[in-house]
Amino acid sequence: MSLKTVEAVKNDIPVTDNKSEEDRVISFKDAIFEATDQAMARDPRVFVMGEGVDDPTGVFGTTKGLQDKYGTERVFDTPIAENSLTGFAAGAAMAGLRPILIHSRMDFMILSLDQLVNHACKWSYMFHGQVKVPLVVRTISARGWGAGAQHSQCIQGMLMSVPGLKIAAPATPYDAKGLLISSILDDSPVLFVEHRWLYKTTGRVPESLYSIPFGTGAVRRPGSDVTIVAVSYMQKEALKAAEELETEDHISAEVIDPRTLKPLDEKIIFGSLAKTGRLIIADTGNRTGGAASEIAAVVSEKAFSLLKKPIVRIGCPDAPTPASEILEKAYYPDSGTIRREAIRLMK
Repeated sequence: MSLKTVEAVKNDIPVTDNKSEEDRVISFKDAIFEATDQAMARDPRVFVMGEGVDDPTGVFGTTKGLQDKYGTERVFDTPIAENSLTGFAAGAAMAGLRPILIHSRMDFMILSLDQLVNHACKWSYMFHGQVKVPLVVRTISARGWGAGAQHSQCIQGMLMSVPGLKIAAPATPYDAKGLLISSILDDSPVLFVEHRWLYKTTGRVPESLYSIPFGTGAVRRPGSDVTIVAVSYMQKEALKAAEELETEDHISAEVIDPRTLKPLDEKIIFGSLAKTGRLIIADTGNRTGGAASEIAAVVSEKAFSLLKKPIVRIGCPDAPTPASEILEKAYYPDSGTIRREAIRLMK
């Protein structure tokens, strides 16, 4: 493939949100693998780098076997040097390649913020749009299995304030594949947030290549009494809560999955609020200054007249993550948390 065919590649991939093409069911991790494999097969500029990408497990299976297929020049392990590696990837993107940099722990991405925030996200602006930085940063976030304070964080809310950075947070295998393809084709830096507990979840995913436009949310469950905007893994908990609210409490909850945080689909949230007037925002990060706070601010600023009750934000407490299993259960919000807040809003 010629190095001048990026637009041809984009135009050849359907932009779609239609799940009816196939009934094939695969896991979230396999959807990420398939998107990466297909993107690499179509475009020789795409390469994968990161700690453990060539390990036997291949980053939870998302890169397993890619080095054997594409060679060590396009799939390679890296040292534990996050800031340097992010600069390396950003420079490669600036030079015309399309790197996928994998941070196996979102916590350690903090070490790379200088290169990501001060350089990769600024270069296109500083060079008057003459330079593109098509960099995808895949990062694995959130709770593990007693992973503790330094291996469990979700900092997507912190990074929403960075100009020039797009943020995707898929919650289904279908969205994982479609949004990763969109991220690879994008000419701007993209943070692709993957919640660890989603990897084994399954769903219908077409085998053919497709993309999902940024800034298009999805209604996962229609409802009329309360709107629940659920980010990433919290969509699973929101759907569970909505089912219980319907059967046990006779409350109809509409569940909205934003899918991307930057850009955010404001219209789908406002449209739901026009029906319900009540809003719960559930995020996997900390409550203060997180994604839920930013979404709440947008609604307060642009759709305040639609609200019947104050907005409810649900997130992790403003405290380091405990390693104890018992304390973890108290620390992380779940479907029960969402259900209690919905009942309170309806009083």
